[in-house]
Amino acid sequence: MKHRLLLPLLLATSACGTSTTNSAGIAPPVDDASLHKRLLTLDTHLDTPVHFARPGWDFGARHTYENDLAQVDLGRMDEGALDGGFFVIYTSQGPLTPEGYAAAKAFALKRSDEIAQTIARFPNRITLATRASDAARIDASGKRIAYISIENSYPLGLDLTLLGEFYRRGVRMASPVHFRNNQFADSATDKPRWNGLSPLGREWVVEMNRLGMVVDASHASDDVLDQLIELSKTPVILSHSGPDAIYDHGRNLDDARIRKLAASGGAICVNSVYLSPYKSSAALNALADESDNLATMSPPAQADLIARIRAQQKLEPAGRPDFEVFMRSLLHLINVAGVDHVCFGADWDGGGGVAGFEDISALPKVTARLRAAGYSEADLAKMWSGNVLRLLRIAEERKAK
Repeated sequence: MKHRLLLPLLLATSACGTSTTNSAGIAPPVDDASLHKRLLTLDTHLDTPVHFARPGWDFGARHTYENDLAQVDLGRMDEGALDGGFFVIYTSQGPLTPEGYAAAKAFALKRSDEIAQTIARFPNRITLATRASDAARIDASGKRIAYISIENSYPLGLDLTLLGEFYRRGVRMASPVHFRNNQFADSATDKPRWNGLSPLGREWVVEMNRLGMVVDASHASDDVLDQLIELSKTPVILSHSGPDAIYDHGRNLDDARIRKLAASGGAICVNSVYLSPYKSSAALNALADESDNLATMSPPAQADLIARIRAQQKLEPAGRPDFEVFMRSLLHLINVAGVDHVCFGADWDGGGGVAGFEDISALPKVTARLRAAGYSEADLAKMWSGNVLRLLRIAEERKAK
């Protein structure tokens, strides 16, 4: 199951300012929150489309962590100064059969339609982006930025021409695999079948490069990552991953591969899951299973389930990772990869969030902590969006003409 629920705790952190000199030679303090708003901020993995079809749910509203399971909406994008990101077409892994492929294709196309319809409902607040240059233009217009990505290429079946259809629908980033091996590649959380990419997976890389789409290696095995770096004509991204040094897990990356990714020009976007071992209770797992059916529930039934989940979370024992652990993970990635190869992909609405960092309204805390750690505005600009846009621009420039 993709979506996991986390314990709500509040963790306060202090904002540390730096200063610049004005025309009078005085150095006034610079407000961290103001700097965060000035930066162009993108998250590379927003699973929020899982909520777009929920009866009665409004993407344009400002929901709260206490009264909703969603972690991203336009109201909190305003509050947390998240300018945009990659909204995900996620499809769970099913059987590698004609019937399985057909069902997955139908689901993915429906999710694509839901993303397009949701964006169209708010023409004055958010706009589809398909090029790297779109981000600055849309941001200057005062609107939020919506790129689209695919998590798990399973819906393509054996027909790589479908990548072109999704490209026409606005998709500009895709990953080959999710939690289980599929027709394209081995998963980081499954036993090897292909020892990396399958023959069809290698063709997938060629087609991704031809179309000008960014290759995403999150959820792929280490062997797949190595082969993607070798085969792709453009740098590889990990849209929501973390370091083994913080928590040794199949979804995370060892330092040697982080350096290899950076040396190849790629980037790793820090996740907020797989930061520590955690076993949920049977009661909370049962409620999480219920939440997978949220899109089929009436608004009153949704509200009842959310209330039961939040009540149960308060009874769960302490021990989950918190904002401090997330920051240690982020700072480790920066130390190993460098500021030119780190970005943000917290897996919001896909299991992300930790104590004190429950939704995107808390994003300014990250900027404040990075400034306190000595990182400049130029460093922050790279990590919040510049590195991602660089990879998108390279993919555009090297696509088949």
